[in-house]
Amino acid sequence: MSRLFSPLTIRGRTFSNRAWVSPMCQYSATDGLPDDWHLVHLASRAVGGAGLVFTEATSVSPEGRISPADTGIWSEEHTAAWRPIVDAVHRHEVPIGIQLAHAGRKASTGAPWLNRGTVPGDEGGWPTVAPSAVPFGSYAVPRALTVPEIQQIRRDFVAAARRAADAGFDVVELHAAHGYLLHQFLSPLANQRTDEYGGDFAGRTRLALEIAADVRAVWPQDRPLFVRISASDWAEGGWDLDQSVQLAGLLAERGVDLIDASSGGVVHDAKVPTSPGYQVPFAAAIRAKAGIPTAAVGLITEARQAEDIIAAGEADAVLLARAALRDPYWPLHAAAELGEDVLTGPSAWPVQYQRAISG
Repeated sequence: MSRLFSPLTIRGRTFSNRAWVSPMCQYSATDGLPDDWHLVHLASRAVGGAGLVFTEATSVSPEGRISPADTGIWSEEHTAAWRPIVDAVHRHEVPIGIQLAHAGRKASTGAPWLNRGTVPGDEGGWPTVAPSAVPFGSYAVPRALTVPEIQQIRRDFVAAARRAADAGFDVVELHAAHGYLLHQFLSPLANQRTDEYGGDFAGRTRLALEIAADVRAVWPQDRPLFVRISASDWAEGGWDLDQSVQLAGLLAERGVDLIDASSGGVVHDAKVPTSPGYQVPFAAAIRAKAGIPTAAVGLITEARQAEDIIAAGEADAVLLARAALRDPYWPLHAAAELGEDVLTGPSAWPVQYQRAISG
């Protein structure tokens, strides 16, 4: 039996397999509201056999969006817009997760096919904020957050988690990776504060730990809470794996159920040695040393590659991004390649499509 296609239960949710769809920005929302594009995009991955489907990074406030076209969940209007999408994924008996995020100094940027730089105010952009007034590469210089503003961001995450529960999401993931706000607080390359939210490890991790505890307190106890981190900045003097292991253990103490282990994104000129599965060792080390389940990401494209990661105990799940964009039915194709039954059971093709594979 394939380990990739074995079930996994976390709290009150059982995932039929461990091939999950990673959060992927679509740059297609209006005023943070998802629409039919998001419904078709996410539901098609559920039809494709994923064990869990994540939304893109979904902002807890208007100014926390990566781009003006990112999704959000900062009002009841957003909650209502997400409900039919959640229902569409649930119709296929697949759990759906929402990734809650704030982009910090990497906010107010253009869609990749338009402009990756800062969007000016007369084109729909806005001033950005960060732990310190340190820009990301050539992006606009952010304003350093005050402590009262940091406390408001904590409340924004809590309010967003409540709305996510109301919308019916099964999993919440906190985005503390890829150079966005919570990662900016973690990394000494972006955080130059000298108050209680900066300086040493305890200060730099304070906000991430506070938000994890805040969200766990309001997120239903039978629903899992994940955190995505960048396990390495790939830059001298930056955040690294040892700190990630320590943080993972502290997050577990606060009720976090799984660490989604990615890397990079906090400095624009990092030298990242990319290769197939290059980030899997981060998931493996955190799983072994912190004693918390992990998900592996990063150039995982082949069925046997994903199977070997799970079978070797390097991670509890794999998260697919570009592979899932190229092929919405990647899990179904992988199940067939690994010898799973494609006509009956949890790895079966939808009955509407089976005539395409049964002769």
